[in-house]
Amino acid sequence: MSKFPLYLFIRRLLIGLGVALVLVVFAAWQAGSELIKPAAWTVGDAPADLQGVTVHIPLASGGAVAGWWLQGQAGQGVVVLLHGVKADRWAMSARAQFLRRAGYSVLLVDLPAHGESTGQYITFGVNEGEAVKAMLAYLRRQVPGEKVGVIGVSLGAAAVVLAKATPPPDAVVVESMFPTIEDAVTDRMVHYFGPLGRGVAPLLLWQLPWRLGISTGQLHPIDEIGALAAPVLVASGTEDPLTTLPEARRIFAAAKEPKQFWAVEGAAHWDLHAYNPAAYQAKILPFLAAYLPRKVRP
Repeated sequence: MSKFPLYLFIRRLLIGLGVALVLVVFAAWQAGSELIKPAAWTVGDAPADLQGVTVHIPLASGGAVAGWWLQGQAGQGVVVLLHGVKADRWAMSARAQFLRRAGYSVLLVDLPAHGESTGQYITFGVNEGEAVKAMLAYLRRQVPGEKVGVIGVSLGAAAVVLAKATPPPDAVVVESMFPTIEDAVTDRMVHYFGPLGRGVAPLLLWQLPWRLGISTGQLHPIDEIGALAAPVLVASGTEDPLTTLPEARRIFAAAKEPKQFWAVEGAAHWDLHAYNPAAYQAKILPFLAAYLPRKVRP
């Protein structure tokens, strides 16, 4: 009985490995397509209890972001609410309700390529940051003299930090924000696929310059937060596998004073307000009150 020739074995092995590699790259490309695909849909009018009006804020690059404007008390300040990836302004509506009760004007928006806002791709903070600058400029025109705070969740948090807006907001809350895009992708791949996910992450990251014209270095909020000349509150869940607590502490360490850190006990990578509304409001309202309302001299 003749032995199987070694060269045929090697040939078949190489063919098999080549096919496997092609399949892995194809799967990674398809996954990348899903990650950057717009989350566009009809959002509609603000709910009656918010008493908001629909606004469209033009972008320097063309197009516009859509949102709801909720008028509050003059002199109390404005809070901009920025949702996470694959969501829209509805995700922030519960926050808008308690902020409105506290007297703040509120601007809820759909980030670019989300909801009713224009955008070809989700860019993980670059185009979204440009939109934040447009929002702040819009508010300076519409409500001059009002101080502006921003609450951003995950992608929304990265957007306000990466915006590098001048002048900056008067107060910023960043929730569940990734330190770098490498951390964000690796954490998610490991969470969903275990240790093998570390090998998958580079196959997604290499697509950024090819598909979006963006380098990974442009998506490092931790490198930019130290230049943010605004009071910052960094919040993250203690059980968050997608932005781990050590990562959140690194972000906090990189931020300038004045700053606060809030580890939300037991929370994972979800809506921190929905997780514990009472604790959230007890933490956020005093922070905003310290920096947004205009002080009236007796």
